[in-house]
Amino acid sequence: MQNPDSTTPNESETELPEKRESLLLNLAFNLLVPSLILTKLSNPDYLGIKLAIIVALAFPIIYGIHDFVSRGKVNFFSGLGIVNVSLTGAISLMEFDAVYIAIKEATIPALIGLATLLSLKTSQPLVHTFLLNDALLETKKINQALVQNNCLAEFDKLLIKVSWILAGSFLLSSILNYILAVVLLTADPGTVAFNEQLGKMTALSFPVIALPATLVMVGNLFYLFRGITKLTGLSIEEMMKQK
Repeated sequence: MQNPDSTTPNESETELPEKRESLLLNLAFNLLVPSLILTKLSNPDYLGIKLAIIVALAFPIIYGIHDFVSRGKVNFFSGLGIVNVSLTGAISLMEFDAVYIAIKEATIPALIGLATLLSLKTSQPLVHTFLLNDALLETKKINQALVQNNCLAEFDKLLIKVSWILAGSFLLSSILNYILAVVLLTADPGTVAFNEQLGKMTALSFPVIALPATLVMVGNLFYLFRGITKLTGLSIEEMMKQK
């Protein structure tokens, strides 16, 4: 009888490790540099209002394209980031009212949260993309243990709970996004003051929005780990992907 933990010959040797993303570069291209350009270079003596928006928002787009080229596949969050900054740029350059940016900021995470719940009715729930994926966990080993312990039904119930918590983290992000945009974007679009406020909103998006949502996500991940441990008997070290 084949050992459940065995792998195909040379599987671990032929699988190339995924290139790690640089957190410093991510923060620099998506937050720090755009924020500095919008707040410091929007004056007509420097880049000017519209050019500052274009240059600032080009950095996240360049980073997303570089991420795609280096990894050879579409990163969900990088792709979402490109869409997000493109919409922000379009709204700002066309000088629409700031409320449209606030609505956009709230709508994207809300739609992801809704999609997370709706995907439970499909064969590929989004919880697999965000938390239960091959880059993070030994999914084959976990599945084998679930089958051996006859716990697949209980595992499905666990995924439903985890998906609701995940959707809640996106709802939290949606609410915080909207509040931050409404509070900060008070100047008229097409002005230096508006650009500076947009830059400040970009800088504050990490501590005010991303950090709380990430903490909820991490807590949800450990809740998932604990549930898997109870169902399979695997320790966290055994279920985590070893780099």
